[in-house]
Amino acid sequence: MSFVYEEEKIMEFLLKNKSEFEEYLLSEAVNVRDKIEEILLIGNVDLLNNAHKLIRYIVEQNETDLIAFAEKEGVTWATHSLTLSFKLEWIQALRRTLWTFLYKFESAKVVFNESKTFFELEKKVNEKVDVFLKSFFVSYSDYKDKLILAQQNLVENLSVPIIPITSTTCVLPLIGTIDNSRIQIIEEKVLQEIGKLRIQTLILDLSGIIDMEVEIINDFLKILDGTTMMGCKAVVTGLRPEVVTKMIRSGIQLDNKAETKGTLQQALKDYLVVN
Repeated sequence: MSFVYEEEKIMEFLLKNKSEFEEYLLSEAVNVRDKIEEILLIGNVDLLNNAHKLIRYIVEQNETDLIAFAEKEGVTWATHSLTLSFKLEWIQALRRTLWTFLYKFESAKVVFNESKTFFELEKKVNEKVDVFLKSFFVSYSDYKDKLILAQQNLVENLSVPIIPITSTTCVLPLIGTIDNSRIQIIEEKVLQEIGKLRIQTLILDLSGIIDMEVEIINDFLKILDGTTMMGCKAVVTGLRPEVVTKMIRSGIQLDNKAETKGTLQQALKDYLVVN
């Protein structure tokens, strides 16, 4: 006998047995069932309703809406940092539950007598489940990468806060530890902002920096060189004794790279008066 995929009859059967379907699904997803309310609260994700929606897309072979649904789910789970292992367990439990109920489907007793018929149905159903999983994880990963990048940009901006005090003068207060990674961020941000804001005087306040390695000090001097090359005057304030001592012992000099002031307040007073 030839196989006829009767999606309307399958959906009718599944809807008729909706309660039993949900009970079986929850029994399969043992780790997720206790998290359903929590997931709904955190991400406004109704797992059971979404399961029925996904089943309909699979049975009806509606790949367009299935992919769109998967991508939306991926963004939601990434946004709220919902646990991926729960999602994977839920979808695999859904796959097993769907197959269990397909076997219970009245015509299945006849249909599955032929191996060819079984494989045709297996291909239709499992392909769509796999399409959903692939689309979901790609969407989740892409959106998570965007979130991470946005967070990195935020951290970088906070770690290099260039503050305008007049139309041509800005302050860069630096605090904490400066390592190789951060000094590169400082260099990039300083040169970009000088060009973007047309800064003529940049006051770099180091009073929040307790110590710097010699290598980092040399990199800092290169930033001062770059600042000068961009036509901007550099003013360094708040050099700590520990840093100055290390510069003297290493033979490092500011020379004409920057003007120095004892405190930020002194520099602000001088340059606010001038400007």
